[in-house]
Amino acid sequence: MDPYTVEHNVKPASPSNQPPRRPDFSTFFSTLELVDTSNTNNVHSTPIPGDVSSVFRMLAEGYERMRQDQDPHADTQGQSDDHHLDSGHSRFLEGLIQTLLNEADTPPKEVNGVSDEFLTELERVPKKALKKDMSCPICNNPFLEDQYPLVVRLPCHKSHIFDLECIQPWLKLHPTCPLDRKNLVKKKEPPPPPPKDEEEDGDYDEMYA
Repeated sequence: MDPYTVEHNVKPASPSNQPPRRPDFSTFFSTLELVDTSNTNNVHSTPIPGDVSSVFRMLAEGYERMRQDQDPHADTQGQSDDHHLDSGHSRFLEGLIQTLLNEADTPPKEVNGVSDEFLTELERVPKKALKKDMSCPICNNPFLEDQYPLVVRLPCHKSHIFDLECIQPWLKLHPTCPLDRKNLVKKKEPPPPPPKDEEEDGDYDEMYA
C-alpha cells in the first residue's frame, strides 16, 4: 500500500486513463525486503549479491522511466525556459541512474540505506506550505498536482524537499541526499571509557571480594 493511503487514510482512486505520476515500485520493495539490513528484523541476514544488484538496477530503471516521461514536455511550443529546466532535471536523473547502474554492476556486500524509523521521522511539509511552482526534484511533478501531497524535507537543507514516494527508494539504498550527497545518518559514537576513579574502585573491590 502506498504512503498516501497509509498516512492520509484515503481510499485509492478508481482506475483512470491518466498515466500514473510515477512508476510502480512494488517489485523493487519486494526485492528490497530480501536484502534490507537496516531494520532489526533482518539485521543478521546475509544478502545474496544477485539480489543486491537487482534492487539497484530496478531503481535505475524506475528513475529512467521518470526521465523518459518528462521528455515530451521539452518539445512543446513556447516552452524554451521549461526545456532548460527539463534538461537540468534530466541531467540530474541521469546522474542518479548512472550511480545506481554502477552499484548494480559492482554491488556492495550489503545495502546501507536508512531505517524505516528514519523515514517515519522525516519532517512532513504541510500542503499549505507548498507553492504552485514547487516540484519534486526526482519526478519533476508539481507537488500540488497531488490531491494529497506527501512531501518530506531532508535534514541537510530546508529547500531539499521531495515526494516521499520518490525519495524513499533512494534513501533505502543510500543514507545520503541525492542533491548534495550529504550523509543524513549520524554514526553512533562508542561510549566513553569509565572514569579512572570507577576503574580503581572496581579493582579495589575485587581485591577484597
